[in-house]
Amino acid sequence: MVRKSGKPATLSEELHDSERRFRLLVEGVTDYAIYMLDPSGIITNWNAGAERIKGYKAEEIVGQHFSIFYRPEDRAAGVPARALETALKEGKYTAENWRVRKDGSFFWASVVLDPIRDDEGNLIGFAKITRDITERRNAQLELERVQRQLAEAQKMDALGQLTGGVAHDFNNLLMIVSGNVQRLKSLVADNPKAARAAQAIETAAERGASLTRQLLTFARRQRVNPQAVSLLERIQSIRDVLTSGIGTHIGLDIDVSPQIWPVTVDVAEFEVALVNLVLNARDAMPEGGSITIEARNATLAADEFFPGGDFVALTVRDTGVGIPPDVMAKVFEPFFTTKPVGRGTGLGLSQVYGFAHQAGGTVRIESELGKGTGVTIYLPRAARGALPARADEETEENNESETPLGTVLLVEDNPDVANASTGLLEQLGYSVRWAADAESALKAIEADGFVLVLSDIVMPGRMDGIGLARIIRQKHPRLPVLLATGYAEAAHTAPLDFPILRKPYQMRELSQAIARVGRG
Repeated sequence: MVRKSGKPATLSEELHDSERRFRLLVEGVTDYAIYMLDPSGIITNWNAGAERIKGYKAEEIVGQHFSIFYRPEDRAAGVPARALETALKEGKYTAENWRVRKDGSFFWASVVLDPIRDDEGNLIGFAKITRDITERRNAQLELERVQRQLAEAQKMDALGQLTGGVAHDFNNLLMIVSGNVQRLKSLVADNPKAARAAQAIETAAERGASLTRQLLTFARRQRVNPQAVSLLERIQSIRDVLTSGIGTHIGLDIDVSPQIWPVTVDVAEFEVALVNLVLNARDAMPEGGSITIEARNATLAADEFFPGGDFVALTVRDTGVGIPPDVMAKVFEPFFTTKPVGRGTGLGLSQVYGFAHQAGGTVRIESELGKGTGVTIYLPRAARGALPARADEETEENNESETPLGTVLLVEDNPDVANASTGLLEQLGYSVRWAADAESALKAIEADGFVLVLSDIVMPGRMDGIGLARIIRQKHPRLPVLLATGYAEAAHTAPLDFPILRKPYQMRELSQAIARVGRG
């Protein structure tokens, strides 16, 4: 190196210039807090980056101990001292944790601490580098949140497919049981012991059908009939049911304003979901307590898994024992329950989950041990101008005392199911002809006259029940067609203009469905 005077620089001058340039470089860095500590942790210098990140000017902070940047609980736990010890023992200390600015705010810091020694190996201090990575950490946390939501959605979808598949096959088995027990009851009507046994079988079949409906609701494969309804009216209409279900040792308070928006839901599924929530709340309060049903209008923002929009948030809140954190992630899974054996199927909250999502909403749960649980269903607001269906409207039923005689063409590939359905139709006064597939059914229609075609949707061959119904509508527009299925996916995707009878069905349901399709 040559000085301005033209004379060569001495070694001492070169070292001085090098140190000056390095100091200017360090002091000018603004993205990193770079400063020195003496062997005891006292701050000895301060750069521009440290001032920007931590808020202190050099004259305010030089001479203070570096533990000032730690939270009180970290100082009490000895974290600053252990950082110095680790740097001395291992040659470097690195960490990510919260640090404190001058104004008391926190930031997530990436920290590197290196011991500095002289030529003889004596410790002369520490070099400290701190970087504010709060934004990076927040982005990482958000990514992890999205990944957890995606994993949860995938898990619930897989469970839905599994449970839906089980329910599909189970429905056909129940159809055989339910259909034949109707015939059996008429045969043993004069034998009280046999009649009681037949009634027990029928009750078990009805219970099985109820369980499969809950499974299908969880799987979001249940065919639904959404309509605009008033939540307050619907809740009041089943208040007596709710009150009788929870007993006298638990209070029920309904806090729903008449100004709550109408919502679009399947009424039957909504009522089942509300009853499930209330009964779950009851079981969480073995010593008694109170249940509150409340609602509020809410506008939710869209995210990766939810479209957002206007919703009504319906919350069922209890004062019970609460849900442990390790259980919270499992509560919506089918067949998961913490209740004693015989006290629950584990399908109540699964049905609530499926109902909320199939309605176009979502469900969220919050709980604190010893202080109770609140489950909130977000239900989509009904279209403006839609008139809510009244809660006192009666379901359409067949009030005819006699069913006109005629021949029904039953299209069903399962002989056992066909036999059960034939028994029900014959008890209603019809004669029955059976076809095992759509092609055979079309040939039979061309050859003979029928008053009704009752066809399964899922059948072997090139044509399913929906294809058969469309051809019949085209060629024989006056011939009523009623579709039936135990396969929820088929019912869920069937065109809305074809009536669907869900298996397993009772004689009354079959009679009502025939009456409706005949009038249509």
